[in-house]
Amino acid sequence: MNYREAISWLDGFSKFGIKLGLERITGLCNRFGKPQDSYKVIHVGGTNGKGSVCRYVGSILTSAGYKTGVYTSPHLERFTERITIDGKEISKEDVIEFVEKLRPIAEEMKKNSDPPTYFEIVTAMAFLYFKKKNVDFAVVEVGLGGRYDATNIVNPVLVIITNVSLEHQNILGNTITDIAFEKAGVIKNKVPVVTGAENNALEIIKKTAEEKKSEIVIVDDTSWERLSIDTSGQEFLIKSFLKDYTVKTKTLGFFQGKNIAISLAGIEILQTKGVYIPEESIFEGVEKTVHPGRMEIIQKKPLVIVDGAHNIAGVKVLTESLKKDFKYDKLFLVVGILSDKNISDMLKILLSLTDAVIVTRSINKRACSPVKLKEEIKKLGFDKQIIVKDKISDAVEFAKSIAKKDDMVCVTGSLFTAGEARSYLISSFNKIKNV
Repeated sequence: MNYREAISWLDGFSKFGIKLGLERITGLCNRFGKPQDSYKVIHVGGTNGKGSVCRYVGSILTSAGYKTGVYTSPHLERFTERITIDGKEISKEDVIEFVEKLRPIAEEMKKNSDPPTYFEIVTAMAFLYFKKKNVDFAVVEVGLGGRYDATNIVNPVLVIITNVSLEHQNILGNTITDIAFEKAGVIKNKVPVVTGAENNALEIIKKTAEEKKSEIVIVDDTSWERLSIDTSGQEFLIKSFLKDYTVKTKTLGFFQGKNIAISLAGIEILQTKGVYIPEESIFEGVEKTVHPGRMEIIQKKPLVIVDGAHNIAGVKVLTESLKKDFKYDKLFLVVGILSDKNISDMLKILLSLTDAVIVTRSINKRACSPVKLKEEIKKLGFDKQIIVKDKISDAVEFAKSIAKKDDMVCVTGSLFTAGEARSYLISSFNKIKNV
């Protein structure tokens, strides 16, 4: 089996969709001796910011000298992005090795009419890989919800729930309270919790933590303050529960202040539990953290940014950052959204800033037709230019062609849209360099 065949086999399980429940992943991992119990786990759930928090926490632990695995999803450009150790992606050879180990069991489950999902197989792969590489810590991002997510077979030393907003209502419930209940399902008995949740969601999380006899640290907007920003990064004052920190980060977006504050609260909890993490590792870990596809500047003059905002909360913080953090004459929006998202409400927020919108679609099967996106935009009364481009590469090129050097092009609406645009833009630059 080669790498392409391994990925093709994995992709074949996408057709089984989302099936919440812990039975299949438990069965898979039990066959391999519960690899998820071989290292200390930090379990990170929530609606937005999970990926950033995973990366900050992982980078700090690596800077402190711990061998640290990070498991996130979905990937932006390459499958191997999902599983890293100390910032280095899993090798193609290791992907092949673990596919070959998991394949007979997954095929057996399929024959017994209970096939594992794509996410369950990849989660088992991550757990096995971290065991093979003998990591000290694994920072594990929840895939969907929490209570019945495949990652929820871990026995963590720390739980983080970033925030809660409306998402996947068809699966998690129609209200914030319902969704918060699902996300709070990752809280374990006497395991400390950090959360940035607010209002009703916070009450649910606090109640669950109390029932589980778990200490809880709440991070709110008084926990951080932005000191400075330019296109190379930001500086924040973080007011944590043990001490204050002035940290620099290459990641953009004012909302990163809260993500860093949540991350540092988690790090301080680990310190109180006897994990040695010097202050220098905190500064270094935050400064070294990168998060491709999140408020990422790909080009200047015109400024081209890709951001994977894919739900209402995500596009809200994106538009706020575009207002607060950048100066430009005109904004041209390249938008591709998945068809199962709250398209109308997302567009309503995004269109408030733009001077023209180019609608497009990623190659993902769930991508909404750009023609339908145009219809939705017209329904919202948008009276500026709307351009339809079937391919993301064409959409990006068109936006760049009409943008002047003091304008901005922002590509957003989906991680898949951001990932495709990023790949195209970077490969285009490399071709120009090599001419």
